[in-house]
Parts: sequence; C-alpha cells; structure tokens
Amino acid sequence: MTSSNTGPTVDQQTVSPARRWNYWLGGKDHFQVDRDAGDRIAAAYPAVRTAARQGRAFHNRAIRYLAGEAGIRQFLDIGTGLPAPDNTHEVAQSIAPDSKVVYADNDPMVLSHARALMVGGVTTFVHGDLNEPGAILAADELRETLDLTQPVGILLIAVLHFVPDDEKARSVVAELLDAVPSGSYLVATNSTKDFVPPHVAAVYDQMLAAGHVDAWPRDKDTFGRFFDGLELVDPGVVAISEWRPAAEERPTAAEVSMYGAVGLKP
Repeated sequence: MTSSNTGPTVDQQTVSPARRWNYWLGGKDHFQVDRDAGDRIAAAYPAVRTAARQGRAFHNRAIRYLAGEAGIRQFLDIGTGLPAPDNTHEVAQSIAPDSKVVYADNDPMVLSHARALMVGGVTTFVHGDLNEPGAILAADELRETLDLTQPVGILLIAVLHFVPDDEKARSVVAELLDAVPSGSYLVATNSTKDFVPPHVAAVYDQMLAAGHVDAWPRDKDTFGRFFDGLELVDPGVVAISEWRPAAEERPTAAEVSMYGAVGLKP
C-alpha cells in the first residue's frame, strides 16, 4: 500500500485499546491517558498484565498451529494492535516464508507503525474497523494480497470484547467466515468473568457501568457461539493459558480471564 500524508490523526486524549495493551506488554507506544486507564484496570484486576502476555503467547501458538500443522498460508489479522515481538507475519513466515498477511486496525498510531514496519512483500495493512467487516474485505490492499478462494486464517485476538452487543459481534464473525472457503480457520479470544470470584466480577461490572473499562466479558457459552458451524480444534474453548500450552507451569485461568479457541470451517 502507498503511504499518505493525509489520514486519521492520533488522538492523545482518548484511550486507545491498542496503546493500553502495548503499555501492559511493557512497550513504549502509549500516552498518559492510556497509562491512566491501564493502571485503573490493573488496580481492580492486578493480573491484567499477565493476561496481556498470555494473550500474545496464545496468538503465537495458534499461528504456529495454522502455519505448521494446518498448512494455512493466508492470514487476516483484525485488531492487530501495535507491533510487538512475534507479530503474525513474523511467526507465520518463520514457518512458511510464502505466508501472506493482511493486518486491519482502526487506530491511526497502528497505521503509522504498520506503514513503517509491516508493509511490503506479502504483508500489508488495511485501515478498517471490525464493526464494518465488509469494508475490510473489499479493501484493495486485502484483495491484492489474499486470494479469498483459498483458505484464510482469520484472527480476532482480544478485539471481539470491544463489540458489546452479542448479536452484532456474531454477525461480524459470520460475515467474515462467509467470505472465506472451507478449510479456513477462525482464531478468537474474549475476556471473561467466569474464573474470578464474585467480588472481583462486581468491581469490574461497576467499572464497566462507569465507563472506566471498555472490554465486555462473555461467558463460555456466549463465546462458544462464535464458533457455531465450525469444527473446534482440540482442546476446544478454554482459558487461553490452557490452549496447547508450551510449558507445564502456567498462569491459572483466573489470572488470564480470557477464553480462546480455534475453529475450522468445514
């Protein structure tokens, strides 16, 4: 894609989930408003930084599964966030150098980083919003990079919980899956309160009602419905730390408080 001097500007006064996630991961691409929001959430839920790191680890394991065992060579990563170690293209292309990756995000700072660091060859970036999947799918950058008649790995990592309405979120997932053929995969995660004690869940609900957090947790059944019609890859819908873990010792489900799963479109 070609870079442009015009385009969305970075808003330093409004919290960005991508920049806040970067803060929790120990990155440097964030502003005071993001750090303040991150600290408020961490005060109520101290394990959030563990959850962020485990989300990245789940992402890496899922990509290695898709590019390795499943043989996927095309990836659509929506809500990619700011560049961090082991981006989708780095993991996939380390296994299969011919892997093609399209990133999509609506954060202008992500866009500027993507143009500088991630665009070129068989990796490109679409400025788009998960709430408008049709626009992402129709983007020239995507159409020039991915062949939608061939299997695609669709990645929705730590992004579905920013769509609060369950029906809207399911329709987004369905539209994306309808656009890809059999043999494609969905990889998704969503925050949850299922594993935390009632008093922690109550504090989170209060923060959500006050607008201090913006991630809408879902229980196991609600999250599992995103995979209706798909064949779940073992071990199914589990806490992200329990999805094909690389180590014997790992955080508890309560410390990550996020479900993850991988499903095959038959």
